Amino acid sequence: MIRLPFPPAALSGHAKGHWRGKSSVTAKWRAWAKAAALAAKVTAPDQGDIVVRIRFVPPNRRGDRVNFGNRCKPIFDGIADALKVNDSRFVPLYEYAEPEAPGRLEIEVHAL
Repeated sequence: MIRLPFPPAALSGHAKGHWRGKSSVTAKWRAWAKAAALAAKVTAPDQGDIVVRIRFVPPNRRGDRVNFGNRCKPIFDGIADALKVNDSRFVPLYEYAEPEAPGRLEIEVHAL
């Protein structure tokens, strides 16, 4: 299982500001996700769909659960980098837990 901190609103598609300011945050999260996937020794099948189950444990009740998935794009990219696959094979499944500070993501990767 991959565990990461809860992603910030800055990764949301609705985040305001210049793209350059957002790109450093995006790159950091992509690198964290790749490192976490490598550390967890996640594997993927050579072909077919790959299920990526994400359990959101938000730090509080603020935020819009509909947008939580948007924050995960750099995380998907980092996991794909670690697996050396195209993230178009990913089938994301989202679960939402009750808030628990400081918040986290719990991610499982497996064949469909």
